[in-house]
Amino acid sequence: MAESVRFFRFPHLMAVPGLVHGVSQRHGGASPAPYASLNLSLAVGDEPDRVVENRRRLATALGIPVEGLVFAQQVHGRGVSRVTAADRGRGLTDRGDALPATDALYTDTPGVYLCLLFADCVPVLVVAPRRRLVGLAHAGWQGTAQGVARALVETLRAAAGVDPADLLVGIGPSIGPCCYTVRAEVLRALQAEEPALEAVVRPAGPDQWRLDLWAANRRQVERAGVPPERIVLAGLCTRCHQTDYYSHRAEGQTGRFAAVIGFRP
Repeated sequence: MAESVRFFRFPHLMAVPGLVHGVSQRHGGASPAPYASLNLSLAVGDEPDRVVENRRRLATALGIPVEGLVFAQQVHGRGVSRVTAADRGRGLTDRGDALPATDALYTDTPGVYLCLLFADCVPVLVVAPRRRLVGLAHAGWQGTAQGVARALVETLRAAAGVDPADLLVGIGPSIGPCCYTVRAEVLRALQAEEPALEAVVRPAGPDQWRLDLWAANRRQVERAGVPPERIVLAGLCTRCHQTDYYSHRAEGQTGRFAAVIGFRP
């Protein structure tokens, strides 16, 4: 019997009327090993036809049209892009057509579904319920060091007039502090964004530190004005849960799962 497409969802976001969101697991797709099975990336060596089929299955499971998805050319930076109705379908079948050089997206257009791809990096989902506006960020250590989650919230305030106190935030499955070790140069890169390093790292051996990307991104959105009680962490480590999520750290060549968010028309 074929596996079904499965998602992690945040309870506080599920309570928002009209909102579609989910962080996909790796089940229910068409790709063989090492991408088994719901690989959603066109950039990891999988057959493009299989990836497009997986994207169709993803959209069907969410109950949305696949043409409503919008993808980005993620570069581990802090770029934030506004997405409009004209962008629907960008990057769906051709990575070259995806929104260029951006790791955070936002839209206030119903029927547009933001989609970013992950395999250990942190998905940060953001919702302004009263405005029917959504945002999504991709935060690996480089994006975290550059403050991509904070940049997204600050852009929503400056460009869209959103009060950060009205936002709901979900920090999705990603590599956890249990498994993520880094060297001192990563700490030096983080220090400009997170001067209180002791809040997000702890020693793990000679020139080895355990980095808590969940805490680092939570602290960023709090500093940008999101109340702590409106932020929820999934608390799921992708390396610990390889049966459900792709983990680049654990597997090397592997697929990518997706975070998707948007309002229905």
